[in-house]
Amino acid sequence: MKKPSRRDAGLAAVAASAEAPTNLNLDHAPMSDIAHALASSGRVNATTLTRAYLARIEAYDRDGPMLNSVRALNPDALSIAGKLDGTGPSVKRPLAGIPILLKDNIATGDKQPTTAGSLALEGARARDDATVVKLLRDAGAVILGKANLTEFANMLAIDMPSGYSSLGGQVKSPYAPTLMDDQGNPVVNPGGSSSGSAVAVAAGLCAASIGTETSGSLLHPASRNGIVTVKPTVGLISRAGIVPIAHSQDTAGPMTRTVRDAAMLLNVLAAKDPLDPVTERQRRPADYTADLARDAMKGARIGVPSDPADPLNDCYYGKLPPSGAKVMADVIKVLEDLGAIIVRASMPTAGWLSGPGTTMAVLNRNPLSGNKGNPVAQRIVFIYELKRDLNLYLKDWATNTDIKTIADIVAFNEANAGRALRFGQDLFLAANETKGDLSEREYKSARAMDLLTARTRGMDAYMNRHKVDAVLFPGATGAAIAARAGYPSVIVPGGFVSGVDGKDTPDYPLGVTFAGRAWSEHKLLRLAYAYEQASNMRKPPPGLPSL
Repeated sequence: MKKPSRRDAGLAAVAASAEAPTNLNLDHAPMSDIAHALASSGRVNATTLTRAYLARIEAYDRDGPMLNSVRALNPDALSIAGKLDGTGPSVKRPLAGIPILLKDNIATGDKQPTTAGSLALEGARARDDATVVKLLRDAGAVILGKANLTEFANMLAIDMPSGYSSLGGQVKSPYAPTLMDDQGNPVVNPGGSSSGSAVAVAAGLCAASIGTETSGSLLHPASRNGIVTVKPTVGLISRAGIVPIAHSQDTAGPMTRTVRDAAMLLNVLAAKDPLDPVTERQRRPADYTADLARDAMKGARIGVPSDPADPLNDCYYGKLPPSGAKVMADVIKVLEDLGAIIVRASMPTAGWLSGPGTTMAVLNRNPLSGNKGNPVAQRIVFIYELKRDLNLYLKDWATNTDIKTIADIVAFNEANAGRALRFGQDLFLAANETKGDLSEREYKSARAMDLLTARTRGMDAYMNRHKVDAVLFPGATGAAIAARAGYPSVIVPGGFVSGVDGKDTPDYPLGVTFAGRAWSEHKLLRLAYAYEQASNMRKPPPGLPSL
């Protein structure tokens, strides 16, 4: 008999990862509860569940507060759901009948365009499903549609607000959807670039979603919308078929309402893929949901980066509003009550802040920008890798479009500036000026410096010296150090804050991130689960009642 693989064992665990619920509110139910409801004959089926989410999208995304999280619906969603009625999740298809949204930079080889939010790619399709989409379909998921995002995953223009794209418009925070500034931008931004993916999960418009991150694009919107995400180790999840920014840091990740749900999706998505060679070095457990326990925090050493000038002052408290500092103090109190050992120690700032040798000046040419003419620090690695990686995607994956290179996108945007360039295209202009083959010395030096500061002298040095199991950050403030190192982070709801730049706002979420070493997702999930169960800080957005 063939021995089951680690991934097969994980899939088997998905179908039995939670107790069957007695009272189920599908709008905000965990995916694990939905899976059990689907498996319980006569309670709910894939079609009724899909129709329920479509109704909520119509009521709250297209109408009412008009959250604008969903760019386009899959015209085949109900047909796919109908074929899954009466089956329910199983070992072979652990996500059977569960509706999931995809960020609109993840390719689908069906009728749905894959646009990255760009007018230049309106109508563009893909030759095949991205590997993550194939895995989801094989597991029985209903692909509900494509979620809006910050255009080109926030790599088009320096001044572009989170959640805005020329094709999809502006995604709104479900916690303050009507609060806009005098430029028509949200005062409480939804986070980005996986804005729509996060908002849809928070608002109960899908069971779960898939987003992507290069640096902060999963963590930031998850924090702002009170949900859970895993930014995996680079190489845990295939990037094949995802519109890229930078192969050194790009990854996809699950966006869910609970830690268990994120672990369930990792069981499906974490698979080696010959189309993405970096996955060959992947290390994963048989089941990410195994050993999720309320007592997992007991004895864990949690690092809290502190101010080098004042070791007793937690480093990021001064960068947070007072309500944010209180949230983090409360989080640390919960961790201590759970038996964690808090280790306050300074971390070299070069790990997460741009420093000499890792930044470049990019002239902002946007005539509407308040920063017109000022040099803006931007990551060299992204600028150089973007041209090469995007050109390869357009060549190998894109179809039904005349756009073949980044130069074509730049030219299209200039020819359609009134619609396409509300915030300019500074970053694309800079990327288009590179050779596109990664041969420049500046790029090689910058990438080496990233690894040195973020990995060798950053996370590795900090964790080794202080013998910590994870590093704690408020919100997405630690996103860059883990992203540059290629290391994982897990974020969970931490509490609520209010106010933006001196303006009064309704309360909106602030997450808390647990970051760690390569392939430590299972450990981080266990720690995050223990905190989640003890704190119970997720609260759905107000004003979006059940239909």
